[in-house]
Amino acid sequence: MSGRLVLVRHGQSHANVERRLDTRPPGAALTDLGHDQARAFARGLLRPPGLLAHSMARRAAETAAEIAAAATLDPLEFDGLHEVQVGELENRSDDEAITEFESIYQRWHQGDLDVPMPGGESGNEVLDRYVPVLTQLRMRYLDDHAWQDDIVVVSHGAAIRLVSAVLAGVEGTFALDHHLANTEAVVLAPITDGRWSCVQWGPRVPPFYPEPGVDPVHDALESVDPMG
Repeated sequence: MSGRLVLVRHGQSHANVERRLDTRPPGAALTDLGHDQARAFARGLLRPPGLLAHSMARRAAETAAEIAAAATLDPLEFDGLHEVQVGELENRSDDEAITEFESIYQRWHQGDLDVPMPGGESGNEVLDRYVPVLTQLRMRYLDDHAWQDDIVVVSHGAAIRLVSAVLAGVEGTFALDHHLANTEAVVLAPITDGRWSCVQWGPRVPPFYPEPGVDPVHDALESVDPMG
């Protein structure tokens, strides 16, 4: 099993620039910079992926299209890979909404996965729709010893961090403290018994130590891009 799963956050979207909680598909398009970021990601790949997947969101599809053009590969859309659905917080950019989102998201990483976003998804609901897609890709491709290529999945920051932390056992405070910038990726390698190992988180490589005193609400309020 030499292929890996590369979960890459989409390029910069217009909603990212506006600091909006844009989660409901199809959502906002990429900015010109977002297109440039996607092309730069494609150029930075050591080898073309064997399969390129993306969520149903417009920003993910546009990112995948840029990667596909460089890799001469047809991108495939999969249900279930979209961003955490924030319900009543949708399209808000005020500090109150960002605080509520980050507070609930922090609880998920602390193990309280049944708590829902107001009118939106719980952490368990995100996992229940997202993880089966990755399991399907693993069973069909990565678990085949003849498959040698990486699978690139263009998805969304909050969903990627949650799913990756759960699947690979990455400590919650690390995941909370290390956001993904646009077109940064988490790389998971399949290991025995259906488990995963996280071999890269953005620019960082293992070991991924716990982060004492993590404060995701404060960090998000200070950030120009709280959804990463």
